[in-house]
Amino acid sequence: MAIAPTNPVSSLVQSLGEIPPDAVVFGRSSVMQAVRERLDKVAGANVPVLIQGESGTGKDIIARMIHSFSPWKSGPYVKVNCPAIPGTLLESELFGYEKGAFTGAYGMKPGRVEMAHRGTLFLDEISELDLALQSKLLQLLQDGQFCRIGAQEDKKVEVRIVCATNRVLETEIENGTFRQDLFYRINVVNLRLPALRERRGDIEDLAQYFLEYYNRKYNCRARALSSDLMAILQKYHWPGNIRELENLIKRYVILGNEDVITTDLVSREQEYFNPEINLDGPISLKKLTRQAVRELERKVILKVLQANHWNRKQAARALSISYRALLYKIRDAGLPANGSSRRRAEPMPNQGAAAD
Repeated sequence: MAIAPTNPVSSLVQSLGEIPPDAVVFGRSSVMQAVRERLDKVAGANVPVLIQGESGTGKDIIARMIHSFSPWKSGPYVKVNCPAIPGTLLESELFGYEKGAFTGAYGMKPGRVEMAHRGTLFLDEISELDLALQSKLLQLLQDGQFCRIGAQEDKKVEVRIVCATNRVLETEIENGTFRQDLFYRINVVNLRLPALRERRGDIEDLAQYFLEYYNRKYNCRARALSSDLMAILQKYHWPGNIRELENLIKRYVILGNEDVITTDLVSREQEYFNPEINLDGPISLKKLTRQAVRELERKVILKVLQANHWNRKQAARALSISYRALLYKIRDAGLPANGSSRRRAEPMPNQGAAAD
């Protein structure tokens, strides 16, 4: 009996959890496969790890994977979102305090460091720590000891520290806002996560994963994305990275119309031009000029199409080009075929409850 081929993303979606399947997280791109190889090597070693990358690239997911692949996976995983906690409270959140340490300290409270004993402490956006807290964190990394606020003696803990930042810490060091000795302590192993525009080959699988995930979560039946829309997703510059893609697909699943994606993305792209320049090699001014001209042409075509309510024959006449040439340019620029006839999702059962 013949066995029907299976979709790797579909089969992995069957076991949805807090961490997406490996095939989704790392995709097919060589740059993410390099991250995976390094993660596999470092997960079992009790050394600090620094994860760097733009916002939305999945630093939290990678930190959780480091913990789940480590010998301490049965221990606690404690995350501290440094920018979310005011500086005056962050020290007590991290290191805890003794009764009477300050006004309102009516009892002893353990900090996140203590809660992560024999587990993993994840410090997200570590560059937001002030210099005084950086000093206390340095002591923890040096000898595994810390002191609660108001305490007289140090406490010792066994904790794996993973840090993440979307900033260039070398620049923060030059600006005097980050300690150089702390940087060397947390940067024993560095994992750099690429932006989504650097791994475009993974966009289709990621979009399909999120589509199936939110179809299941919201009990919807949104159809697969059309080839026209997928072409737009491939050309988009993704400033919000994977998080932006996820939110876009979530919106499509709930509203059931590709227009909610195409209209939004096309409008975001109108004012965007960011040529990719490789400073490590020769720069082709001619190539960059052609790229700029193509981007300008794309914007002009889009504005004319919108002005003519996506009547392509009228737009071709307004642009003084043939109808066939306009169709080619629309496809080449990754624009939608027209502004309204996008593929729609099937009717969704209980849509009102799904959107709540």
